[in-house]
Amino acid sequence: MRILVTGSNGLLGQKLTRRLQQDGDVYLIATARGESALTITRGEYHSLDITDHDQVDSVLSLAKPDVVINTAAMTQVDDCETQREACWKANVTSVEHLVRTCTALRVHLVHVSTDFIFDGSHGPLDENAIPAPVNYYGESKLAAEKVIQNSTISWAILRTVLVFGITEDTSRSNIVLWVKNSLEQKKVIQVVNDQWRTPTLAEDLAQGCYLAAKKRAKGIYNISGKDFLSPYDIAIKTADFFNLDKTLIRPTDSTKFVQPARRPLTTGFIIDKARKELGYEPHSFEEGLEVMVKQMG
Repeated sequence: MRILVTGSNGLLGQKLTRRLQQDGDVYLIATARGESALTITRGEYHSLDITDHDQVDSVLSLAKPDVVINTAAMTQVDDCETQREACWKANVTSVEHLVRTCTALRVHLVHVSTDFIFDGSHGPLDENAIPAPVNYYGESKLAAEKVIQNSTISWAILRTVLVFGITEDTSRSNIVLWVKNSLEQKKVIQVVNDQWRTPTLAEDLAQGCYLAAKKRAKGIYNISGKDFLSPYDIAIKTADFFNLDKTLIRPTDSTKFVQPARRPLTTGFIIDKARKELGYEPHSFEEGLEVMVKQMG
C-alpha cells in the first residue's frame, strides 16, 4: 500500500512517518514544505505546499498513492482568528485541492480534524454531536470537513483533541512541555480549571491515522486520549510525574485570559467507535508522559 502524508514535518506528521515506516507492507511518500525534518529510510520525500493546486496535482500524480493522510493545517488558534485569509487558505483551500486531485486519481483520503468545531457547551462528545464552532479556526476546520463530505471520494475524517508529544528537536511546544519547562524554571503559572478535554498523545493519533489508512475506513471517527481532564488537572499530573513543585501552579478560569479567539469550554471525545471498528486503544495520560520521557533520554 502506498500512503502519502502531508505535513510530515509537524508533530503528528513525524510520529506518523515513523509509524508507517515500521510496516513492511507500506510504501511511504512523506511531504511537507521545505526539506524533510526526518530521514526517510523506507520511502521517499517530496517538498509540497498543499495550498498550491498545481503542486498537489503534480506530486500526487507522480507518487500515485493509494491513500493520502492529511495532517497539514494552520492550528494556532489565535493566529487563525487574526489572520483569517491565511487560515482559510491553509485549512480549506488546501483541502479543496486535495479532494479535487484525490477524486481524479481515485485516492482514499484520511483527514485530521478537531474538537474545536464544537461550541463547548457539553462533553465528552460522540461522532453524532452537532458542530457549532466559536472561533475562526473551528469554522475553517468544519468547512474543510464539509468539502470532504460533499465530495464523491472515499474518505475518513479523524477528529482529535489537545495533542501533546515531543519531536527530536523539541522545538514544538504543547501544554505538557510548557508546564514542565515553566516549573523547572521555578515560574508561577496560571492554568485554567474550567475547560475539559481528552488530551491525545501524538503517537496515539498517529496510530489512529495508520489504522484508518490501512483499513480504508470510511466516515467520522473520534481519535483522542481516554482521560477527561482540565488543563489544571494536566498541569498537576505533569508536575507529579516529573517531581516538580505543583504549588507553583495556580488555578484560574477562562474569563481571566484575554485571547483573540474564544475557546470551547467542554469538549473531549467518546472513542468507542474507533475502538470497535479500528481497534484503536490509546495510552492513559500518565502512560503518555512515560512515552515522552523515554524520548527525552
